[in-house]
Amino acid sequence: MFGIERDQRLVLDDEDPLHLSGPFTEHHCRPVFPPPLSAPCPRSLWSMNHNACTSVFVARQRKDFGSDEVPAPHAKSREQQRIAKLLARAGVASRREIERMITDRRIAIDGTVVETPATLIESLHGVTVDGKPVRPPAPARLFRYHKPAGLLTTERDPKGRPTIYDRLPKGLPRLMPVGRLDLNTEGLLLLTTDGELKRALELPSTGVPRTYRARAYGNVTQAQLEELIDGIEIEGVRYASIDANLERRTGANVWIELTLAEGKNREVRRVLEHLGLRVSRLIRTAYGPFALADLPAGAVDEVRQHDLVVFRKTLFPRERIDSPKSSGVKATGSRHPHPPTASRRAPPSPKGRGSK
Repeated sequence: MFGIERDQRLVLDDEDPLHLSGPFTEHHCRPVFPPPLSAPCPRSLWSMNHNACTSVFVARQRKDFGSDEVPAPHAKSREQQRIAKLLARAGVASRREIERMITDRRIAIDGTVVETPATLIESLHGVTVDGKPVRPPAPARLFRYHKPAGLLTTERDPKGRPTIYDRLPKGLPRLMPVGRLDLNTEGLLLLTTDGELKRALELPSTGVPRTYRARAYGNVTQAQLEELIDGIEIEGVRYASIDANLERRTGANVWIELTLAEGKNREVRRVLEHLGLRVSRLIRTAYGPFALADLPAGAVDEVRQHDLVVFRKTLFPRERIDSPKSSGVKATGSRHPHPPTASRRAPPSPKGRGSK
């Protein structure tokens, strides 16, 4: 009936029909429950005149009693979730793409076509895409990629321009970009196999900081940059708090470090242009605790599973995350438990190439 681990205690009512005898039972008075194990109740285990006690069954070794068909007490059924969420978590596609696949009647459950993305399921058992069974989601994986300027952050481009997928090394799993970098923006781009992790990293509500270094032409003071901490509105668009610091001047150019947690489209460029600056180079140097560091342009590496598990617990505090076994791929990602500071990063040379 129950699969019980060593020293696990199962509380039974006094009149429970299971007559468990021998060294596996103890009987304790309810008023002092749980009592010290050295003071068991002296009365008979099944005394009809002593129904104020509770029987405690102690398993001294792992044993199975009876059939597994009888559920353990207070066992909770698996939570149902939207099919689009589970498929995205399994790395099939993004939620939006999965919704289009459902509209195209490409997804089915036990042979029955799914009609709506709001369909609730407990697991992916019996779910097929284009007639092929969907594998259960593997542990989430996260990669750092140093995106060069001149690449689009998209899977394909109608105009035939090069994308990050044209340059990524062969042999990687299906990866989804966390957010986007503009065509002429370079630096750290996170890639993941997990749709839920991707969404959590992108949402402004999670407050994951993004750090950039910008080279811009023009004049600006630290006092002007400090006003961005309260946010700014530009042409009717409200931008949240930005922590900006003037690093140094090189001739007519200035280097500025900016940290923000919202990440609206072209936010850094628009804010600096509003201050009268013309951005000539923009580099993302960190995303949350994961830093670009000295990763070469065009290179990709995997974040250690331990670091990813620790980070996921900050994003999903109610989620029980067990560290999966090693995937067999050597991970050489960021090892910083907190967002990196400027002293941890090797700043790119101001003589590097500019954006086109």
